[in-house]
Amino acid sequence: MSAIVSVENVSKTYHLGKTEVPALRGVSLEIHAGEFLAVAGPSGSGKTTLLNLIGCVDTPTAGVVRVDGKDTSVLSERALTDLRLRRIGFIFQSFNLVPVLSVFQNVEFPLLLQGGLTRGERQRRVGELLQAVGLSDHARHRPSELSGGQRQRVAVARALVGRPRLVLADEPTANLDSTTGATIIDLMRDMNERDQTTFLFSTHDQKVMAHAHAVVRIADGQLQARETLQAAS
Repeated sequence: MSAIVSVENVSKTYHLGKTEVPALRGVSLEIHAGEFLAVAGPSGSGKTTLLNLIGCVDTPTAGVVRVDGKDTSVLSERALTDLRLRRIGFIFQSFNLVPVLSVFQNVEFPLLLQGGLTRGERQRRVGELLQAVGLSDHARHRPSELSGGQRQRVAVARALVGRPRLVLADEPTANLDSTTGATIIDLMRDMNERDQTTFLFSTHDQKVMAHAHAVVRIADGQLQARETLQAAS
């Protein structure tokens, strides 16, 4: 089975003035379709950098990142934008919702960018996802009227509405209480199992990583181990 993501000997170094700060050092990783994979490690270990490289929002200093069979280093900016829009969903710990848009409009926004769907088709798809995340009654609310857990569920719905093959979630439970965080992870697991959507999420929370099929452990920018788990039901 071919990998949906292939990271080959990737390094990333940031330059702060004359100082070089290595964020990743020679990381290699394969992710296959349908996996529910956690990247675990302490703050500053390189988790977010790895997700940003896979998500085509940053470029490696060395090595190759392939997403959906495409070498991201040779794609044009337009092709990278299309890959991010049609193949990858993002869930940020800061939610990144548009404050002036309603819940419905926030979730619909990626579909408007993609184009190709009628208004009725967009409404049906957004409605189904809002029902799936338990927010049908909040469709007209603005983000400021929601709790942190509700906003994160909107972010999950927005990430999935375009039916991406891959969803990247950077510390998706970091700003949530344990009960709400567990709800978000359960929701992601349900969608992973139902639709075979591939999930890659970063975390340093042992309770969260216990739900993964496998855990990739990273420290000081280096991949330490990949552990297959008997994931929690």
